[in-house]
Amino acid sequence: MSASATFRLPDGSAESLWAGDIIGRTWSAALRLDDPEISEAHAMVSLRGEQLWLLALRRRFLVSGKPTDGVILSPGLRLRLAPQVELVVLAVTLPETVLGLAGAGMPPQALPGGCSLRVDPHPRLVPGFHADAVAQFWSTEGRWRGRQEGRDFDLAPGTTVQSPAGPLQVVEIALSHAGQRPTRAGEGPLRIVASYDTVQLHRGDGGVVVLAGQLARVVSELVAVRQPLAWEELARPQWPHIDDRDALRRRWDGLLGRLRDRLREEGLRTDLVASTRVGLVELVLREGDTVEDRS
Repeated sequence: MSASATFRLPDGSAESLWAGDIIGRTWSAALRLDDPEISEAHAMVSLRGEQLWLLALRRRFLVSGKPTDGVILSPGLRLRLAPQVELVVLAVTLPETVLGLAGAGMPPQALPGGCSLRVDPHPRLVPGFHADAVAQFWSTEGRWRGRQEGRDFDLAPGTTVQSPAGPLQVVEIALSHAGQRPTRAGEGPLRIVASYDTVQLHRGDGGVVVLAGQLARVVSELVAVRQPLAWEELARPQWPHIDDRDALRRRWDGLLGRLRDRLREEGLRTDLVASTRVGLVELVLREGDTVEDRS
């Protein structure tokens, strides 16, 4: 009960990936590609609306010779992730319903492939296996499993998962309501509520995305000053112990990349925080967007 795509790999073998799975060089990637031009987290299979997409994470990939940040997966599609790495989509499976979690103040949220349950600042599923999370979930050939306090169990509609915020239940979600909405220019405006260590992004569809920690502090600082800032002005408070400017820049680039990845995962526009060629960073607001500074 999960959306999946089957790819033909460069060696001729086939591999099925589920919504939320990562393609990359890191050992934890669902599809690990051992090539120096493949990023550790290169791309992600993502359910958007009623379609399965491949989204670029660290580097763009080529479709029909043209670079892109994302493409709808369909049989026969050829994806060139690196000069020596081409994937061919063999099949796409889109079931009528998928499994998700709901309860304890969390609206129904589909299980996005391998993921973990966090409850701070609110119950939500986040991609990836996080050992410090309340629980972890993964799929094996379409069969969902969970792990909590060292105990592994099967997931099925009605299964209860305990959390500090309250019990959550495994539910079936219609595919038409399960995927994240693709970002579209002109989609409802954002209301940004910045409280320094947390930022709430209220979407036009009524959903709320919460940023925390370093990601939130970058957005909060830009909300507070209401003008572009040099990247060093944003990076220095994050890592005051780093004196080497090149090392600081590497940390900053990684942080900005994580912020854009989070926005992309949530179906939000990745240019909300943008860098200029002269080293300035700005909050890009569109018509109808509003900001509220509670720092």
